[in-house]
Amino acid sequence: MTVRLTEYARGGGCACKIPPDELEDIVAGLPAAGTDGSAAELLVGPVGGDDAAVVRTGAGAFVSTTDFFTPVVDDAREWGAIAAANALSDVYAMGGEPVVALNLLAWPRGVLPFELATEVLRGGAEIAAVAGCHIGGGHSVDDAEPKYGLAVTGLVDPERMLRNDTARPGLPLSLTKPLGIGVLNTRHKRTGERFEQAVAAMTALNRDAARAAVAAGARCATDVTGFGLLGHLHKMMRASGTAAVLDPSAVPYLDGARQAVREDHVSGGTRRNLDWVRPHLDAGGAAEEDVLLLADAQTSGGLLVVGEVPGAPVIGHVFERPDPAAPTITLR
Repeated sequence: MTVRLTEYARGGGCACKIPPDELEDIVAGLPAAGTDGSAAELLVGPVGGDDAAVVRTGAGAFVSTTDFFTPVVDDAREWGAIAAANALSDVYAMGGEPVVALNLLAWPRGVLPFELATEVLRGGAEIAAVAGCHIGGGHSVDDAEPKYGLAVTGLVDPERMLRNDTARPGLPLSLTKPLGIGVLNTRHKRTGERFEQAVAAMTALNRDAARAAVAAGARCATDVTGFGLLGHLHKMMRASGTAAVLDPSAVPYLDGARQAVREDHVSGGTRRNLDWVRPHLDAGGAAEEDVLLLADAQTSGGLLVVGEVPGAPVIGHVFERPDPAAPTITLR
């Protein structure tokens, strides 16, 4: 029997994220990060919504993050590889190097065979091996929906760290992977069609892009995942007190992405992203198709870097925001 894993989940991949406005409401009343008497200094915490936490001890600076989601493709091993690459990406987005990870597995025992769970874990282990990251065990639960991901710890140089609140006016914006993963994944879930270009993009590590960005002197970056390019760019500009001009014609897309939008393979997560960003967006005369693609909920997307990254297209520029009420993003 052929099992389509995507049929066992309401959504898929990073499109399953709680919408950004709802998430910000959830965490708004929580106590401030940090604690007196800790053996570590918190360098990056929840303020600003960065990609990972960073702490400094006498032994160095450590990056800590976690990410998991429901199946985004039907092949178990590929899903495991994609989920692992996505979780590792948060460490790369901080300019760090992953060192050790723990598996996070939720599985509907009695519904899906454990042989498929083994393949999920195998795919994750293979990507972690490529990254040079140990898998040190993990945790599993019986759940109605299958979910998989990693909790990752890495190392980072605090003097060369990438953050999402350090954008400076006058610098270019570079994007290291094409967009369109979300709409192709939605089409895959609905039709069963395979899109090798999407799988290749999702399983590609952001390691080389992160190293190139750090080597080029970049100090501001984020990865583009469930909140879409517009959502992550808005968060970056808001945290930095800056704004961005984006050229939609300069943004690269995967083959088939535009056709998928025209056939309305747009996830609810993408539409919620756009609803959240619209009050902060001057879309000018951009077509709705372009705006939807810019808001497309990516899974294991590329890095959005303030600065030039060799081999990556420049898609816009950062400028000074004249007033806090002004749009954070303008499309030209």
